[in-house]
Amino acid sequence: MTKSTAPEGQTLEYLPSVLLASIMTKLDVSSICSVASTCKTFNACASQILSFLPNFHLIDIAPPMKQLTPLLPTNPYLKSIRVDCKRLDDKAIDCLLKPSLEELYLYNCEDFSGKLLSRIGFQCSNLKSLYLGLVAEKRGRSIWVSDLEELLCGCSVLESLSLMFDISMFLPDHSALAWTLASPNLVNLEIGEISSILMSEILNPTAERQQQLLPSEMQTPMLPNIQKLCITVDYVTDTLVGTISECLLNLTHLDLQDAPVIEPNSSFDLSNSGLQRINQHGRLKHLSLVRSQQYLRTYFRRVNDLGILYMADKCLNMESISLGGFCRVTDSGFRAILHSCANLQKLRISRGAQLTDLVFHDISATSLSLTNVSLRWCNLLTDHAVVCLAYNMDLNVLDLRECRHLGDESLKAISVLLKLKTLLLDDSDITDTGLSYLGEGVLSSLTSLSVRGCKKLTHKCISSIFEGSSVRSLQNLDLSYLPNFSDNGILLLAKTRARIIELRMRGCPLIGDSSVMALASMQVEDGWWHGSSLRLMDLYECRGITQLSFRWFKKPYFPRLRWFGVTGSINAVMVEALKRSRPLLHIACRGEELGIGHWDSSEGLYRHDREEVDELEQWLLEGENGTDYGTDFENEDGEGGMDEDYEGEGGLEIAVEINNGDDEMVELL
Repeated sequence: MTKSTAPEGQTLEYLPSVLLASIMTKLDVSSICSVASTCKTFNACASQILSFLPNFHLIDIAPPMKQLTPLLPTNPYLKSIRVDCKRLDDKAIDCLLKPSLEELYLYNCEDFSGKLLSRIGFQCSNLKSLYLGLVAEKRGRSIWVSDLEELLCGCSVLESLSLMFDISMFLPDHSALAWTLASPNLVNLEIGEISSILMSEILNPTAERQQQLLPSEMQTPMLPNIQKLCITVDYVTDTLVGTISECLLNLTHLDLQDAPVIEPNSSFDLSNSGLQRINQHGRLKHLSLVRSQQYLRTYFRRVNDLGILYMADKCLNMESISLGGFCRVTDSGFRAILHSCANLQKLRISRGAQLTDLVFHDISATSLSLTNVSLRWCNLLTDHAVVCLAYNMDLNVLDLRECRHLGDESLKAISVLLKLKTLLLDDSDITDTGLSYLGEGVLSSLTSLSVRGCKKLTHKCISSIFEGSSVRSLQNLDLSYLPNFSDNGILLLAKTRARIIELRMRGCPLIGDSSVMALASMQVEDGWWHGSSLRLMDLYECRGITQLSFRWFKKPYFPRLRWFGVTGSINAVMVEALKRSRPLLHIACRGEELGIGHWDSSEGLYRHDREEVDELEQWLLEGENGTDYGTDFENEDGEGGMDEDYEGEGGLEIAVEINNGDDEMVELL
């Protein structure tokens, strides 16, 4: 048999298109666009598969309308869309909404109006899961009750609904009427902001009002099948908790958070009586009660140990408990939770003003197998508490931020936790030597480490973390607010060739241009790409950063960078120039915390995880193929790894459309 050979440089064209399509459909949209930019064969294949991809997820950048449109052709097989809409408005509605959709997640919809809600109800009747973030946040945008009514009426099979914006603007009677139209299949409900009075009225309208709003045949319990309820209200009150417990008979997951603007009075607050009414039907598995200090330094002052004891007696089957702002609860109350809830896996306590080591003194005598522990702002804890917690060998998340009396002995205890993935030690009393105690066992499994504000640390902490160990898994590193951390530390980091994805160094006065140059020149293992692994870099308030650093953010450096923090007031001209040259890069100049799903939320409690995996990058970094990817997809002239003869002929020409409109799209993807 004669062996056929393909002309040199054209081997891809001889591969079956079905094979290429089969491979590319395993990638996410970001990876497909990256591959499409490399040669005309891949571009043609990508052009075709976008017409039958079941999922379109593009949330790590915010594409403008002209780049999004060619990526969303007519596709009767499309079931799921997830898009960051920060650069979109009502004009993109027709592009985003498809009749075949079953899942729709639209983030940062500030520039959309209520028209988005009504059109979703009209065009997406098959939706089962809907997430809308920050709708109509910009001045001049508005949402009407009629928009909500059309959404709820049109999406008649909806199972999960997240409205992450303020709906407290609606009048109670009109809102109650709107929610009677909600799908009977609705089991998950998340609301970004709503008043407690309005929420109580929605769940249990008064008999008089119900008669006014509804005919007798429609007077049934509101939202009867809800299993998961996550809401932020103005005040968590006894009335609200009681209404939820009485009306939502199937509830298994309750997340209540408030952010008072004034100190609540006794009749409009949570007390022991309210806690006694929690979980009346015994089905709760997850409970979160948090009082945020976003606007006012306030607590649940009317709850003490007795209320927690009442709650613990009814929460024997709990798997996750989060409590924030219970300043009058002592060790007795918190111990009751540990000794009553035998199935508890996640324990999160924030601002536990009276929580001490004694809570965990005999935790080894319990049958608990905790996997996630957060004890943020519990300032009475010492190393002994961590020693006791370390008996839970299955811990994979340990959040000890703002526990200021924890030192190196804590790190010795943590060193036995070989399954630990996330370790947060902000503002603790640890030293460079202490970090070396973690050893290869913990550091080889750790993916996220934060030592923000640990003032005793110097640049030598990098050696303690990386030297003598195979730290291959660490991806997120927070070194912010370390007054003695200098460029020497970043030079040491660059030498390790670690695959860091998120690096935060804000507020480090000794960090300067040398660090940026070192990171730009840094190559990860096997020599892949300059600074390629970094997706996030925070240099806000790093006083040594000058205009010289900005030159290193041009191609081909930092090709995957998507989030960049810098002090804009000092470098205003250079920041504006960078925005023009890399318009799809998220640049924060006012001290905003960067990233998606960053652990530093207001109370350290996770709500909605948006993290997506870039499959192409993961394959490359894990070395699942032997190809040499030592160059960027594009070089400074925009040609990079593309075929020399590739001129974008035929098909949808995804890469060409992107390049003509915005070179940055291909670079970032």
